[in-house]
Amino acid sequence: MAIIVDQDTKLVVAGLTGREGRFHGLRNRDYGTDVVAGVTPGKGGQDVEGIPVYDTVADAVKEAGANTSLVFVPARFAPDAIYEAVDAGIRTVICTTEHIPAHEMLRVYTYIRPKGVTLIGPNCPGVLSPGKANVGIIPAQVFRAGNIGLVSRSGTLTYQIGHEVAQRGLGNSTIVGIGGDPIVGSSFIDILERFEADAETEFVVLVGEIGGDEEEKAARYVHEHMSKPVFSYIAGFSAPPGKTMGHAGAIISGSSGTAAAKKDALEAVGIKVGTTPTEVAELVVAAAS
Repeated sequence: MAIIVDQDTKLVVAGLTGREGRFHGLRNRDYGTDVVAGVTPGKGGQDVEGIPVYDTVADAVKEAGANTSLVFVPARFAPDAIYEAVDAGIRTVICTTEHIPAHEMLRVYTYIRPKGVTLIGPNCPGVLSPGKANVGIIPAQVFRAGNIGLVSRSGTLTYQIGHEVAQRGLGNSTIVGIGGDPIVGSSFIDILERFEADAETEFVVLVGEIGGDEEEKAARYVHEHMSKPVFSYIAGFSAPPGKTMGHAGAIISGSSGTAAAKKDALEAVGIKVGTTPTEVAELVVAAAS
């Protein structure tokens, strides 16, 4: 089954004619993702190595059957690209763009949430269902298919843990990078709920980091609603007090939001927390053996 992206994903890339959109759009296609269209206003009628380019997402939906949008446009245009995709009937939007102002994302969030649209990001690596589809910038070659769901606020740590798991002979059902900004389209809880319902996922790894209280909320959700084993890694134990580090969402207030506080909250409900990416991979492998 996997979650969010799979063999039925028909992808339109907003910004396919740009350098980054072209590079990653073609990589996604090379992996096997069905990239059916690109969108760049004013460049409709062109193509990128056989992928047709349209002026609007509505055209891509009508002409190519797109059902998922990957946003690769500058921050000042990204909110409008999300609105356009949603208004065209796209049900899943994955936005990799960084530096979108928080107040703009708040408007986006309040607009799409009542519509039931799945938004991943912004400032995220995307979603990979190994062997099925890759939408975003995740290096699919370090992952393999399996039964471990992985959800993370960090991109590079996601890659490392997935690689550690693959080296030990296991694999992932779906990898979801939700993004590290203060306001993102999907929370840990949104993704955990999907993994709980997914028949292919038997274990879940949650990769958090300092700042905010999303990991603490996730801990309560796991305790109250999940039957599948959940493991975790929290980045930031060595972060110097008072320093601004990492993502925009990594903001600590007093003792709240520290790695230690998050670890305590997770362990209090029975979630095993690895102190390194290697250790959390070993915890999952031991449970799956």
